Formats: sequence, structure tokens, C-alpha cells
Amino acid sequence: MGKINGCLKCVFIFFNVVYAILGCLLIFAAVKSAVINDQISAVGGPSTAWLWVFAIGIFGISCFGIFAACSEKGLALKIFAGFMVAGMIIMLIFGIIVAVVRNKVKDAFTNTLSDSIDPYMKEESFRTLIDGLQESAQCCGVVSTNDWGNDIPQSCKCPSGQPSLFGPSGCKSRPQGTTGPDQVFNKTCGDVIFGFLNIAFQISMGFFFGFAVTALLGLLVSLLMIHQINRHDNAGGSSIAMKGY
Repeated sequence: MGKINGCLKCVFIFFNVVYAILGCLLIFAAVKSAVINDQISAVGGPSTAWLWVFAIGIFGISCFGIFAACSEKGLALKIFAGFMVAGMIIMLIFGIIVAVVRNKVKDAFTNTLSDSIDPYMKEESFRTLIDGLQESAQCCGVVSTNDWGNDIPQSCKCPSGQPSLFGPSGCKSRPQGTTGPDQVFNKTCGDVIFGFLNIAFQISMGFFFGFAVTALLGLLVSLLMIHQINRHDNAGGSSIAMKGY
């Protein structure tokens, strides 16, 4: 019989196989994204090199974990446990960074944006973009209705009883001293834009923190397997029963 409990080894290998497949899918995605890498970098977007590093890292560590479990070598499992510690720390750092950036973006939409939106509203292209967004997202203004000054466009018109595609919007009377529709959307387009960004932030945080939890579980299982190997060697080769743990 082996040094490691058979059920524990099978579960460990199964999850490493799953992550190896995920690594292959990420490598395939990196190959496909290489076509548009130059265009993304040209406009200041993030390089896809990080995707390559992440994909190869997941694939390589998963394959190494499979080798460590199959070979039942204590040194290989210790190295794998070290990878799990490093991966858990890195994923936690990235998750915290995303959470901090999310809070900064939220603060920009609620505070900073109100002081800097006026110059943008003077540009015709930006006004046209917001005007189209208001009609489809059922919102009015980026920060408030006052962004439009004294002339509120018809895209802010709020028909009573019309359902909103982006949650309850509500209507309110247009500000005094302005022209335009009598009832305008109470919701701002800044709330709609941040709502989409917030979904992306939440997915990213779930991704990073989820990987951190998985790395922690991988660390615990690898430590248990190392303990079983050491106990087997100290006992002179006797098999280890799972119920002893």
C-alpha cells in the first residue's frame, strides 16, 4: 500500500487535474488575445503578458502537484506547499488591491466627479454619448440633472409607470428655472456606469479571493499528505489509515 491515503490522494489529484485544464483554457485564451495585444497596449490597456504568466503558473503548479502526489515524495509536496503559500498571498494582495480600487472609483463617482464633470459636458461628443445613454439606461445627468444646465434634453423624460431595465428609476420634477420635460429620471447615469463597473469589481474580487481559499485548502491537504508520509517512514513502512487523522 502507498504512503498516502488513497481517497485523499485521488481528491488531491482530481482538483489538480481540474486546475490543469483551467490553465490550458487560459493559455488558449492568451493565444487568442495575442492577436489584439498590440491594439490594447497602444491605447494604454494592460498587457496580456500577465495572462500568460498566470495561465502557465496555474498549469505548471497543477502538473507539479499531480507529480508530487503520484510520486509520494515528501520534498515535492513541500515545494508544492510553498507554491500554495505564495499563491495564497499573491491572490490576497490582488483581491485587496481590487477592493481598494473599487472604493476609489466609487468615491470618484460620488465626490470627485461632481467637481470635474462640467468641462466634459461642454464637449458635443460627450453630450451626445450621455444623451444616448440616458434614453437606453433611463437616467438623467452624470452626477445630477443639473449637469445639463438650464436646458434638459428629452432623453431625460420619465414616463410614469414605465419599467426600468436597470432597476427602479423613479421620476421627479425638473429643477425650477430649467426647460425640458416636466418629469425626469431620478437616477443618474453615474450610478448606472458604476453599477456595471461594480459587477466587474465583484467578479474580480470573487476570483482572487476564491483562488486564495483554494490555495489554502491545497496547502492544508499537502501538509496532511506530508504528515502521512513522515509517519509512514517513521513507522517503518506501515500504511496510514485515514481514520487516524
